[in-house]
Amino acid sequence: MPKLDLSQIPFQGGSGYPGKLAEAGAGRFVQRLGDAGGLTQYGVNMVRLEPGGLSSLRHYHMEQDEFAIVISGTCTLVDDQGEHQMQPGDCATFPAGEANGHHLINTTDAPTTFLVVGTRTPTETGYYSDIDMMVKQDATGSAFTRKDGSPLTADQIGDTNE
Repeated sequence: MPKLDLSQIPFQGGSGYPGKLAEAGAGRFVQRLGDAGGLTQYGVNMVRLEPGGLSSLRHYHMEQDEFAIVISGTCTLVDDQGEHQMQPGDCATFPAGEANGHHLINTTDAPTTFLVVGTRTPTETGYYSDIDMMVKQDATGSAFTRKDGSPLTADQIGDTNE
């Protein structure tokens, strides 16, 4: 049946960032609606940010378009042009290849939710605006490195065991 039962699709927390960078995912919970509905050409996620939560580290995509619309609450879009308050109904678009690092932050004392729709491509490269990191994704998974392709350092990811 095409209608999704949202009560049966769990919100999942956390992030795939390495080391201490994974802490950026605290306060962010994703409900993978596109996956639940069997979509393969684009992803659709409902994201809930708790107070103080952020959607991701500031980043941009080389191969994938991204669209976001605020559903409830208020958050702040931070991109290369500054900070922009986003309320229900406000939308933002991030075309593939446009080097405009962005993320959403909840600076309020109440949860906020937004819907994200993005292209699914066989490969992807993303860059992180505020740190020396990129991610490459393919059928085997994701690999985080420095922007020049060299390994991340223990200092960058907070790994004190090296």
